[in-house]
Amino acid sequence: MESKRLQILLSVGAGVVFLLFNAFFIVNMRQQAVVFQFGQFKQAHTTPGLKVKVPFLQDVVYYPKQAQNVSPPEQQVILADKKRLNIDSYAYFRLVDPLKFYQNLRTIEQARSNLGDRINSNMREVLGKYTLADVLSVKRDVIMEQIRTNMNDDIATLGVQLIDVRIGRAELPAETRESIFARMVSEREREAREFRAQGEQEALQIRATADKERTVTVAQAEKEAQGLRGLGDAEASKIYADAFSADPKFYDFYRSLEAYRNTMTGNSTTLVLSPDSDFLKFFEKSK
Repeated sequence: MESKRLQILLSVGAGVVFLLFNAFFIVNMRQQAVVFQFGQFKQAHTTPGLKVKVPFLQDVVYYPKQAQNVSPPEQQVILADKKRLNIDSYAYFRLVDPLKFYQNLRTIEQARSNLGDRINSNMREVLGKYTLADVLSVKRDVIMEQIRTNMNDDIATLGVQLIDVRIGRAELPAETRESIFARMVSEREREAREFRAQGEQEALQIRATADKERTVTVAQAEKEAQGLRGLGDAEASKIYADAFSADPKFYDFYRSLEAYRNTMTGNSTTLVLSPDSDFLKFFEKSK
């Protein structure tokens, strides 16, 4: 009897322990939990600690508190300036209402899929209002904030909140890149032609200015040279006059020699003069 009673007590004790084990559950700091009974919501637990539920009748679904990432598929958007852009984006979200999340999305993977589609839709709508220059400038932060705000208004009933959304990579389609590259080459060639034409024009102006300055400089030098030659000739004449006035006979002799030299040039010069001509007076023998 005693052994049978002990077995009953052990069985009852094991049953109590099993019931207690199924009546308590733990929510850690990185989790939040939703309690359901026969598929109906009963309670949500967003704070960590030891929690109680009805054993076997209630089920617990756990969701993470940490931010979750979502990477929408790459898409092509048309900007306000009709440019096409391949956009690869990413975002982070967190659960703020476990019940709404369970009712609308159920799983994290389903949430990623749903949010990815919504992010791409909002991105097409918002980026369609901006130009390529805007997307590549400091305005990108403003654009991203506008997308985040629109998204949070859109998903308010889903029990999640978008923390951040960013463009990871933005590039032009291959055909557009080739067109832009060709246009850039053409533009650079046009600028090069303009620079060359401007350079040639400036060179012509510089050469014309230099030629003008050279002509003026040469003319002024010739004028000064003529003036100096005139002064030199005058000074020479004065010196000659002063020198020859000191001895008139020598001056007469010097002038005659100059005349002989200028007249009797070459080997075939012939002069027909009277023997008593003054021109030949210095050829006479001294008496």
